[in-house]
Amino acid sequence: MPAIATTYLTFAAAAVAEIAGCFAFWAWLRNGQSVWWLVPGIAALVLFAWLLTLTPSAFAGRAYAAYGGIYIAASLLWLWLAEEQRPDFWDMTGGALAIAAAGLILFAPRAG
Repeated sequence: MPAIATTYLTFAAAAVAEIAGCFAFWAWLRNGQSVWWLVPGIAALVLFAWLLTLTPSAFAGRAYAAYGGIYIAASLLWLWLAEEQRPDFWDMTGGALAIAAAGLILFAPRAG
């Protein structure tokens, strides 16, 4: 699999893990679910952090910045699938721009 595809898949998996982990806290604190929701939530957040270390960036800040674009798109997908609120034109346009920006940040040719 090409490096670009692997990187995007890693970021997508990290986004799912982060959203799931944060949603576990949301469910506990906002929706009155059991404190036991935190066990898989914390595991998901650990998985998220580990996945970010697998990206090809030499600098954490650049990896985090590029990941942010993928997180935006994944959050819109969560909005649609989990919350049953279909993203509108502006959501989709912003998500597409965020993915393009993530690629630019991570894969742009750099000197040195």
